[in-house]
Amino acid sequence: MTTAIALGDIPFGQPLPPNPHTLCMSLPSWKDVVGYLEKEKTFLDAVVTGYPRFFIHRSVQKLIDISEKKFGHEGETCLIFPSRRDAEHCKDFILRQAALANISAKVRTVQYPIHAGDSSSLGPDVPVSGPCACRAELHLAFFPNEVYAIARKFWQHCGLGISSRRADHCLSLIEGAEQRTLPCPGEHDSCSVAAREGAQAKLELCQRIASYFVHPDADNCQQGRGTHSSVPEPGSSLNGEIVHRVTEEGVFLFSCGVSAIFNAHQLLLEARPGQPSKSVVFGFPYTCTLKLIEKFGPGVYFFGHGLDSDIDDLEAMLAQGSTTDQSGPPILALFTEFPSNPLLRAVNLPRLRALADKYDFPIVIDETIGSFANVNVLPFADIVITSLSKFVCGRANVLGGSLVLNPNGRHYATLKDRLTYMYEDTYFDEDAIVMEGNSRDFLGRMHIINDNAETVCDFLHPRSIAGGGPSESTVIKQVLYPKYTSPTNYSRCRLPNGGYGGLFSLTFVSLAASKAFYGALPCAKGPSFGYEFTMAFPYTIVGHYDELGWAAEYGVDEGLVRISAGVEEKGVLLGWIEIALKAAEACVGVSS
Repeated sequence: MTTAIALGDIPFGQPLPPNPHTLCMSLPSWKDVVGYLEKEKTFLDAVVTGYPRFFIHRSVQKLIDISEKKFGHEGETCLIFPSRRDAEHCKDFILRQAALANISAKVRTVQYPIHAGDSSSLGPDVPVSGPCACRAELHLAFFPNEVYAIARKFWQHCGLGISSRRADHCLSLIEGAEQRTLPCPGEHDSCSVAAREGAQAKLELCQRIASYFVHPDADNCQQGRGTHSSVPEPGSSLNGEIVHRVTEEGVFLFSCGVSAIFNAHQLLLEARPGQPSKSVVFGFPYTCTLKLIEKFGPGVYFFGHGLDSDIDDLEAMLAQGSTTDQSGPPILALFTEFPSNPLLRAVNLPRLRALADKYDFPIVIDETIGSFANVNVLPFADIVITSLSKFVCGRANVLGGSLVLNPNGRHYATLKDRLTYMYEDTYFDEDAIVMEGNSRDFLGRMHIINDNAETVCDFLHPRSIAGGGPSESTVIKQVLYPKYTSPTNYSRCRLPNGGYGGLFSLTFVSLAASKAFYGALPCAKGPSFGYEFTMAFPYTIVGHYDELGWAAEYGVDEGLVRISAGVEEKGVLLGWIEIALKAAEACVGVSS
């Protein structure tokens, strides 16, 4: 418990937890958050690190500085990517968004091969082939300084940038750590061991993820009944069709969860050519998912509440589209989360699956919040996305994402063939090694987190207005948690030994109460979730600071506080909650 309490005392802008590759920065008070969002110099100067897609890690920035000095022109800056394709995606995005803003911009890409001890001897056109710890290859997108904000949006929304570990590795090569003057042929013992370890870690991750889809309720979950019996053997028949299980060959790793979503969207665009239709985003999702699909394709139809009434509206739209346009399906694909972030709402997957089958479009489900340990959404999905950075990682020290194709889906053959062709393994070996090690205790850790979250929510729910608490003295409006928000829909995918997940959100009767609760809560406070330590986050003001009114239209309150339960003792967690609740209750009647 000492470690957990200490995390709550970490000053604003410092690594949370203290680690050179941490994913989080500490946000201990509401005032700190607003000061940072308003870009006040005092707060900006205090920031040491941050979530990698929103904050350029210092090692990455050092590598950018070196690259600009080596290849840059006056008035240019750059961002760094692990592959040529990723850099080209960045280039295309900048040019497209700059044109929409009536800005003239020239963007160029540069290949940067590096090997230990003498990177200067290699020009931008010398290839680097084969896995080897003594060499690396980067791809740079150079652009005018005036479109830097646009380029950073690409970095944020797509998750394709290099990791801090990859940057450190490249810096060690540039600084001549190996003191080698010729490109390594890949035959050095240390290089071979490093390459083998990385490949083995990725294989074990893929095998482990595939194993999470082997459940005793797979046959009944396939039919959406929510009951459990034995899973059919591979090659057996279910409803007259051969059943196939997920294998490691059907699991694809990416550098982060958003990168997996980006690549899923690109896959669908490539696998379904000639379809100008927009995609559907169903339910209120994590902000980058919606932005990504809006900006990297024909556009989006947004059904932000994710209710059955929205399915009625979607069905009417699909029916209308099918009668007016006979050239193909009315939509490209449907993206949804199970459950959603931050409202923790589980959508009606059987109804969505029925529409997908009727109107011939794939469904992409992000199950990060539900997690492999608790839900099986595969029977309703064509593609399952998971941000491994969250519950699977558990330590807030490495990013990762996975994409799994449903081998029983009607689009499987087309998607598998295209993905196999277009897939690039850009997941850095050292990141994969750390992720594999972290994931070994995922299921056991998740069981404790589930139990802790449910205990806290069961304590808070009857003390909320929605849970029947007395309105005259209750400061919590609602506990947003699958057990209360959408239990029937959630139960359709809940595993026999699964819980309701480790994430929940709270809304309050006033913004003053939100601020007081958040400020008094003694746990760690910062972005992201899914770690072994409890962490709170003022989700809405960070994720939607410039669009608070729009978010409120979908029930995402400005004062919403999202909490990710950890593995601390229940008594400690409840003690923290009681402290924060008393502080919020003291604010009743106080203006924001």
